[in-house]
Amino acid sequence: MAVIVLASAAGSPGVTTSALGLALTWSRPVLLIEADPTGGSAMLAGFFRGTTAHTAGLIDLAWAQREGLLIEALAELPMPIPDSSASVLPGVRSHNQSGSLAELWGPLAAALKGLDRTGRDVIIDAGRLGLVGSPEPLIYAADLMLLVMRSDLVALAAARSWAETLRAGFGELGTPAGVQAMLVGEGRPYSGRDVAKVLGLPVAAALAWQEAEAAVFSQGAATPRRFDGRALPRSLRAARAAIESTITADAAQIAVPHRTGKS
Repeated sequence: MAVIVLASAAGSPGVTTSALGLALTWSRPVLLIEADPTGGSAMLAGFFRGTTAHTAGLIDLAWAQREGLLIEALAELPMPIPDSSASVLPGVRSHNQSGSLAELWGPLAAALKGLDRTGRDVIIDAGRLGLVGSPEPLIYAADLMLLVMRSDLVALAAARSWAETLRAGFGELGTPAGVQAMLVGEGRPYSGRDVAKVLGLPVAAALAWQEAEAAVFSQGAATPRRFDGRALPRSLRAARAAIESTITADAAQIAVPHRTGKS
């Protein structure tokens, strides 16, 4: 079981679209948590086109946690995403509710680690870093945090200081993978190598810049013919494979005992 968090440093590079796209192409059952403190579920309004009522979400999970029923609610509240092995837990209905989640993040981070017995991975959409109500405990509890960004100068300028902060935070925790970048639109204009050099972070994966294809995930647009063979779905599958490989390698690294003393 792995916990993967996606967040951005600034702007709207496509965190929610990327998180949903990964969840829908994931190789194992996966729980997608919409932890963006902005409020108003972008997934229910976009991908589900407003046809699904916001009847349960993170605020209900917070109430359950206060009653000592977090584990039970975590099993019951997520809604299945049709034609996939993914389920989603929608975010808060309003930004005014995000402050009520401060006491949830720590217990939720611990509870998510316990999902290993269910065979599910977890993908978390943490929205934009630095906002009031940001789920920081979830970020630092992740097996891998992906800083989602574009590859232009504005994106690099915004991401640079956050990359340093996140790298230091994960370094203190000793998390092997820690934080890595995920590019949306590599080569527009800078390459992954250029971005990695500026940020001092590995680039875990890159997603194709295809606005019409992204609208399938972000706006619930009709799925084009032969969609799976198009650029964005192909890049999502490649990103999933790269992310899974990174997490597997880091798990193996943790499992290898460090030698002490002289041989």
